[in-house]
Amino acid sequence: MQTTKRVCVIGAGPSGIAAAKNCVLAGFDVVVFEKGDKVGGNWVFDARTGHSSVNENTHIISSKTWSEYEDFPMPADYPDYPGHRQLQAYFESYARHFGVYDKIRFNNAVQKITRLPEGGWKVEFTDGEGTGDVEQFDVLMVANGHHWNPKYPDYPGSFSGKFMHSHDFKAIDDSWRGKKVLVVGGGNSACDVAVEAARVAEKVCLSMRSPQWFIPKFIFGMPADVFAASTPQWVPVAIKQRVLQMMLRILQGPYSRYGLPQNVNPPLSHHPTLNSDLLDFIRHGRIKPRPAIRQLLGEEVEFVNGEREAFDIICACTGFWTTFPFFDKSFIDYQNVAKVPLYRKMMHPDYRDLYFIGLFQPVGCIWPLADYQAKLACLELLGRYRRPDDFKTAIQNEIDHPHYDFEGGQRHAMEVDYHAFRNELRQELLKAGVDIGKPPAADKGRYKSAAALSPVAVAAGG
Repeated sequence: MQTTKRVCVIGAGPSGIAAAKNCVLAGFDVVVFEKGDKVGGNWVFDARTGHSSVNENTHIISSKTWSEYEDFPMPADYPDYPGHRQLQAYFESYARHFGVYDKIRFNNAVQKITRLPEGGWKVEFTDGEGTGDVEQFDVLMVANGHHWNPKYPDYPGSFSGKFMHSHDFKAIDDSWRGKKVLVVGGGNSACDVAVEAARVAEKVCLSMRSPQWFIPKFIFGMPADVFAASTPQWVPVAIKQRVLQMMLRILQGPYSRYGLPQNVNPPLSHHPTLNSDLLDFIRHGRIKPRPAIRQLLGEEVEFVNGEREAFDIICACTGFWTTFPFFDKSFIDYQNVAKVPLYRKMMHPDYRDLYFIGLFQPVGCIWPLADYQAKLACLELLGRYRRPDDFKTAIQNEIDHPHYDFEGGQRHAMEVDYHAFRNELRQELLKAGVDIGKPPAADKGRYKSAAALSPVAVAAGG
């Protein structure tokens, strides 16, 4: 079996460097194309707009315990929720440790990728000087991420103030001071922007089209995902959701007290919003909930309840499209699909030399699971793993049996449960004779005693 395959990895973000690491360990000739000048993807803060990056005060929303690569722990002095500077340093250290850094071509932007008739891929790219070039590769691993192409809402009318997307939100500066701000959305970015804006703006309103569940980042002194991991995996999903709903009701009370719409669907039926500040800011009067927008009327916004208010800034935190600008849309187009048709969210039904690494949205963190996707891809390339015989049926079965009954629409096209997906990837790796073992213990037992407080664990006899 040939082991010197030439592999192209698109992107040097957390998933791309995990893909490259596994290629290096497998002995492949790997090239990583990165349009920026640093490792880390979205976690490389850049104050310029038009660049996909976190904002100045961003911290991760999954804990260090469940976000670190399992073979490369984060530094012991990192907090439970590291900030973007710490994470970028961590990714760079990871890339250097595993021999990936020297495989990265920084400031090289992939322009077009074409499937060759005899197999393999033609990659057209430009360097930092704008000079174009073309190279061929045996294998393609796409890890360009799915938080870079902003999805703008479409409203009747026009707005005379500043209308922006969270993609271009980098920090709160003096231009926000004393302004009337409307933030659109109920996800993690919307809550972050609303809280940050409320520190300096005259008024901040949060417009939500549909109800959300707001989960605090710490529960019983534990990061929320560490707390959730204390639940035995055999507990049925419906029970987990019911207990979590009961616990949030006890901790927060009914959302009607905050002026928020009451959620009739159980927690985890949509991607969770983790924020410990939003509800406090609402009850302190610094953020005011509003319903969905009906239309824009110059400086005013009319909401679906008929009320109108004037604003200076609207920030739409309305998500991102899943797109691949280097593919012709007639070849691959997942922009509007309700479910991405890939096996284990990575293997294409028609091309055995094409892998998508990190193209999923877990209730948890992408990075460790992207590492296992890449490991599985390399094992297949080495001839040690065999995908299911009836491959398209296997993909459809995966689509038909999601980990939770997620709400429909493009927002949840790639949604998975962290622990269930990790176990699925583990089972695939076991077929190749590789056992990644059970998940690591939560932070060397730091939260072991607190985990006993979990009502789910208690109910399950844990």
